[in-house]
Amino acid sequence: MTTTNIRQWLQERPEIESVFACVCDLNGAMRGKRLPIEKAKSIMDDGLRLPLSVLSVDIWGEDIENNELVFETGDSDGICEHTGRPIVMVNWTSRPSALVMFWMHTEDGSPFPGDPRHALSNIVQRYKARGLTPVVATELEFYLCDPREAQPRPPCSPVTGKRLDSDGALSLDELEHFDEFLNDVYDACHEQGIPADAAISENGAGQFEINMVHVADPLQAADDAVLFKRLVRGIARKHGMAATFMAKPYGDRSGSGFHVHFSLVDENGVNLFDNGGNTGTPLLLNAVGGLLETMHENTLTFAPHQNSYRRLLPGTHAPTGISWGYENRTAAIRIPGGNHKARRIEHRVAGADANPYLVLGSILGGALIGIEQGIAPCPPIDGDAYSQKLDHLPLDWATAIQAFRRGRHVQDIFSRRLQTMLVECKMQELKRFTRYVTDFEYDAYLESV
Repeated sequence: MTTTNIRQWLQERPEIESVFACVCDLNGAMRGKRLPIEKAKSIMDDGLRLPLSVLSVDIWGEDIENNELVFETGDSDGICEHTGRPIVMVNWTSRPSALVMFWMHTEDGSPFPGDPRHALSNIVQRYKARGLTPVVATELEFYLCDPREAQPRPPCSPVTGKRLDSDGALSLDELEHFDEFLNDVYDACHEQGIPADAAISENGAGQFEINMVHVADPLQAADDAVLFKRLVRGIARKHGMAATFMAKPYGDRSGSGFHVHFSLVDENGVNLFDNGGNTGTPLLLNAVGGLLETMHENTLTFAPHQNSYRRLLPGTHAPTGISWGYENRTAAIRIPGGNHKARRIEHRVAGADANPYLVLGSILGGALIGIEQGIAPCPPIDGDAYSQKLDHLPLDWATAIQAFRRGRHVQDIFSRRLQTMLVECKMQELKRFTRYVTDFEYDAYLESV
């Protein structure tokens, strides 16, 4: 959408009084400014100035202590330029408003290498140079919960008034009970150009999954995921509920994942993973080999938070072993069955709490390394991956941070700047978490050890 089109869009909607202009930080949070309508029109020409360091603040929005970026640049401003994503309506606020997505550039106009959207864009350009286009679809799980409680509790059914107290995998009743919420979600997705597809009731009480249609533009797919998470939370508030994309909001219920499906097409739109059968082409196998090769060191992008590792514990039905298989949902990488024309890879590691730009960057970057280096994967597994002896992902946050810091292939995917920013951010968050002792620890240890 051009500047002229955005101005026309705003003029056709005189009810909109303000616009949110935002960038996406390393944690996947939107940060920026709320602007009156006239000011919003001017920034489309002049750009928006924000500190480069705003992309690296921690999950609480606090600056990183001893931030390398701040000392090198004097905490200078960057220039936020419009991504080209059409302006979107925000209709769950008290008054209608709009949102425009920007990405960060330096003063000389070059892309800022610490911007996660630019990181994904760089990988897409590398595919383009090879005449390849990734076709991507995402699946995001989330929980609805009662916002009146200090800790999350499942919501009450809008139909019966009873609190949900049991798992409802693929429950049509649960979908029908929350149809007003889901209808508003689909309406908002349509308004924002997000290609929402099927919705299902997932394993946990009040847990849902909404899938996206495959698109031949990874940047659009990541934008869609970022905007989708924001609108789900906003619409949940409108309905008197809260929505969370925490990886594991309940210790005794299923976690929430962020599964990614992708294939590669050539300039004629031919699926290069399709060999006419079930096994896939050598290109698919090389992509799988690269994903397995880079999975351990990139785990921090799939599981970026303290809570993420509650989902990745062995026995929680989330992938913990580095493995792949055909039509096997216990494997970290699954090659779905079905029509060979739709042959693709499903990556099942990331939690719903992860930054979509970094997740897609790690997946597509890892696959590209496998293709460029001709990496052959280990044999596919059969049966239950959870019961097999496999190389495993980092099982705790600190190990994942160090693996990303030292990863042999990390700088083949991400810039050194982004690698350093993410490590510094996560180290600061980790240090803060270690200062807090839980009530359960006191109950277990205070007088017994």
